[in-house]
Amino acid sequence: MENLVEIRDLRITFAGAIDVVPGLDLNIPAGKTLCLVGESGCGKSVTAKAILQVIDHPGRVSGGSINLRRPDGSVLDIAKEKPTSSVMRQVRGGDIAMIHQEPMSFLSPLYTIGNQISEALMLHRQVSETEARAEGIKMLEEVGMPDPARRYDSYTFQLSGGQRQRAMIAMALINKPRLLIADEPTTALDVTTQANILDLLGELQRETGMVVLFITHDLGVVAEIADEVAVMYLGRIVERAPVKELLENPKHPYTKGLLASMPRLDGDFKAPLKAIPGMVPPPALRPAGCSFHPRCEWARKDMCGHVAVLDTDLGQGHMVACHAYGPQAHKFDRVSRVSEVVSPVQGRARAAGKPLLSIKNLHKHFPIRAGFFHRQVGAVRAVNDISLDVFPGETLGLVGESGCGKSTLGQTLVGLHRADSGAVQFDNVDVRAARGENAKKLRTDIRMVFQDPTGSLNPRMRVRDIIGEVLQVNGNHSRAEIEDKVQDLLARVGLSPDYAERYPHAFSGGQRQRIAIARALASDPKLVIADEAVSALDVSVQTQIINMMKALQAEMGLTYIFVSHDLGVIANISDRVAVMYAGRIVELGETDQIFRNPRHPYTEALLAAIPGRGARKSGPRIRLTGHVPDTSAPLQGCAFADRCPYALEACRRIQPTLKGAAGHLDACIRSDELRMQPVAPKHTTVPA
Repeated sequence: MENLVEIRDLRITFAGAIDVVPGLDLNIPAGKTLCLVGESGCGKSVTAKAILQVIDHPGRVSGGSINLRRPDGSVLDIAKEKPTSSVMRQVRGGDIAMIHQEPMSFLSPLYTIGNQISEALMLHRQVSETEARAEGIKMLEEVGMPDPARRYDSYTFQLSGGQRQRAMIAMALINKPRLLIADEPTTALDVTTQANILDLLGELQRETGMVVLFITHDLGVVAEIADEVAVMYLGRIVERAPVKELLENPKHPYTKGLLASMPRLDGDFKAPLKAIPGMVPPPALRPAGCSFHPRCEWARKDMCGHVAVLDTDLGQGHMVACHAYGPQAHKFDRVSRVSEVVSPVQGRARAAGKPLLSIKNLHKHFPIRAGFFHRQVGAVRAVNDISLDVFPGETLGLVGESGCGKSTLGQTLVGLHRADSGAVQFDNVDVRAARGENAKKLRTDIRMVFQDPTGSLNPRMRVRDIIGEVLQVNGNHSRAEIEDKVQDLLARVGLSPDYAERYPHAFSGGQRQRIAIARALASDPKLVIADEAVSALDVSVQTQIINMMKALQAEMGLTYIFVSHDLGVIANISDRVAVMYAGRIVELGETDQIFRNPRHPYTEALLAAIPGRGARKSGPRIRLTGHVPDTSAPLQGCAFADRCPYALEACRRIQPTLKGAAGHLDACIRSDELRMQPVAPKHTTVPA
């Protein structure tokens, strides 16, 4: 076996008769990184769990083989082993380890990080507690954990998201596995933390020779780390090729759709994005013939809907499962016929010169209390002296790492927090002083879309009531008027009016986000604050939401504040970008200015950390170490100085203020003498 793992005709069945994976063939080559990509619901994670025999009940491996090559040359068929067998207990954590997407779901809150790491070590190797502790701290140091000896004795809730993920990586790597399965390990992380973890995995692979099966829907990450790529749709591999070949010369329409959906940073930011129509159907409703044909722009009714697809070898390791490349290829027109035209109005209200929202010297501090009487002993300066204008009809992107104060700023503007000082004017109304009717009007004019639609939608209410509740609270509407409005809003966000009777659990993540947007639009707002509204969605669904929000903006004259850590999304939806760090704005300008001519070192570091994205970056790679500083302590000078590669002694003494001309402002005392690296040359084209 040249492959570490060979999967043949694997079938994974749920609920007794539903095949989630109906017959998968997949090779995981020795010494390489194989990326498994596809939308949610395509079977990626359940395939990874099958390799470890940890599929959740009522799922089971109902057929096929999973052959693992052992160190002694023998072959173990994992599919024939019982999940609770001693052989599988040795394989898990010893030969094969897994990093999960949500560390909080898989790290115990009752035990310290060190306890959980040493447990994995002592289960597979005969070492003492003292030796286990020493090796555990060393592994935490290797994965880049700050202050590893102290973090070894910390509990999960005492760590940041990036630190939890590093702890899970340390636990997975402590026994030096031969195969590491990484299931969306960086999806919800900041772009800088994501870049550091991807670099870490690459270094560890080069040092130990381990094989990596990396599961993701982000093709930017694929471009960064993969040797080979397998594209999965509804439990089947539809295309496989070396990474360069697949990204530059994709064949399957699904692969092409995923690439076209990806926000680009190498061309015109405002060019419309092409979304894959429809959604991944549930396995119980798997289409006949080619499973992708209902969403395919090339599909032929006389073939794709009823004739099974065979794999076609295109040579040089490139395989595709599509009738358009098989024996009947001459019958297909492989020219793209789908285009989503989005024409957001750019700069029309900026010409008027009057902002819709004006923020002056805004502060929001959270008290730190201690002692028996809970006296205030300090404060977290989450928003610290923010001044910003937002103009009617524009989209302002707000970016920065976790802990920079982005969400707090948005929640303060919408009224979830009360500002400590400063002035906020919205449409000639003093927001901080608003009471009675003025306050009620502000609640209808400023609305928010939250990051997690599952948590923000009441699971006990139907969609009709979730949206209609806004109308009941904020206006005098009859039952018939509310019904008509709900139907209209569902249609506007691309959902069938029939969905009004369903509960939130009956929808996919993208559909739930559309419902959340419909609820935000129910009061006919002027300003919508979207807090990480698309960060956890598949790239294709993400593009559908972005295009929908652009279309609604053009149709309804909406103004957006779009909070995100994904700079690809920000580039393709924003007119202007504000970069936030440690509670302050450090750079502000037009989108093109920020990405083509960054002036603050923090902005440069964020751009350099973007994985793949088709951008051609020149010069040495920039990687940020450390974390956003603790804003509960007084900060001297520039808050970014300790992480900045250009910092001088003066940077630690002088507090920089926003300065600049032509609408491009920065808070760096050296910006006039430094030349930052842009994300890519203007209008560079990269094959898709």
